Amino acid sequence: MCRITARIGATGDDGRVQTLLQSRDDPAKVRDLRRMKTVAAMFLVFAAAVYLACLLLADEPDAGWVGYIKAAAEAGMVGGIADWFAVTALFRRPLGLPIPHTALIRRKKDQLGESLGDFVGENFLAPEVVLGRLDAARIPARAGAWLARPANAERVAAEAAHLAQGMLAVLRDDDVQELIDAMIVRRIGEPEWGPPIGQVLTELLAEDRQLPLIDLLCDRAHEWALGSADTIERVVLRDAPTWSPKFVDLLVGDKIHRELVEFTAKVREDPDHEVRRAMNRFLTDFADDLQHDLGTRAKVERVKTEIMGRKEISQAAEASWRLAKKAIVDAAEDPQSALRRKLVEYAMRIGVRLRDDARSRARVDRWLADATVFVLENYGTEATALISDTVARWDGDEASRKIELQAGRDLQFIRINGTVVGALAGAVIHLVSQLITG
Repeated sequence: MCRITARIGATGDDGRVQTLLQSRDDPAKVRDLRRMKTVAAMFLVFAAAVYLACLLLADEPDAGWVGYIKAAAEAGMVGGIADWFAVTALFRRPLGLPIPHTALIRRKKDQLGESLGDFVGENFLAPEVVLGRLDAARIPARAGAWLARPANAERVAAEAAHLAQGMLAVLRDDDVQELIDAMIVRRIGEPEWGPPIGQVLTELLAEDRQLPLIDLLCDRAHEWALGSADTIERVVLRDAPTWSPKFVDLLVGDKIHRELVEFTAKVREDPDHEVRRAMNRFLTDFADDLQHDLGTRAKVERVKTEIMGRKEISQAAEASWRLAKKAIVDAAEDPQSALRRKLVEYAMRIGVRLRDDARSRARVDRWLADATVFVLENYGTEATALISDTVARWDGDEASRKIELQAGRDLQFIRINGTVVGALAGAVIHLVSQLITG
């Protein structure tokens, strides 16, 4: 009868409750098993009926042709009963009697699970077996020939794009943003900024990397000085004493402008100018203070705290993930995007190399072999243990019932064959007996 049964086993040593939920029986298999049991039983009943008929209806049951029929029916009953006992003993106790070595599957399921695991490990997961199949498969050559075709490369690129879209759909934005914030943004603000910045600045100064910047500053200062006449004149007129004549103020402003232009020109043109040396000394001292002066380092930390506390920085993870996700989704959806074209190009390039280059194929074969051996040596026992542990968690009665449902129909032919073969053997034995005693 179709049913769903759930059984909860005892709590194991690891403290976990082992639960087994049996699936619904297949009604067709249940009907077939019952039908075959009925057919096998009818063969046995027929043999018994023939035997009784010979005993009750014949005057001399052992004489003539009746003797052959009686011997065949008797041996058929013996064979049918013996095979019924053998088949039934696999799954349960015949007639409920505590006969030794019966209900084998229920009592020996743990040993069967261990034997099955050992069999799989020795015959299917042995390194030499798997490596032989792997070598015969010629995976690199076949994969290379397949990838070298443009249509297949485009298919791989499309599947990769769909996979990326699927992964993005599964990922929660909040989780990714939190990960980016924890792994990147916060990591930037955790260490002290002063010493590493000072060290980098020292290395740049040692390589004279500051000279282009100083040249740029000198150029900009001279350019500003050239166009600063109006500004200087306005400042002089504004700040000059009220009693000073205006033409005097204009002369002073012009003098200041000319001196400023001349000064900035000298600084720009003389690589060894005092101002340039002062700027170099300032940068050198500042780099040293960043590494060793506590006051300077404290000021840098205050600046860092202010920068990291700004809203733009706190939302950097969200903004970066939003932009990256949109870029990936857009590129994945567009077959003509640069990402898809590059994926197709790389796939075809890999395919051509594997197809035409024997060394590349040998290298991939070696990688596959090494990976296979590593997996088998480190996790092969886990696979076989999964088989034995799973069988050990089965309920004995349910396991017997399920196995009988799967294989019992074929096993009923053993009962039928036992009856038929027993009958034939009985007739032959009766014939031989008659020849010997005749």
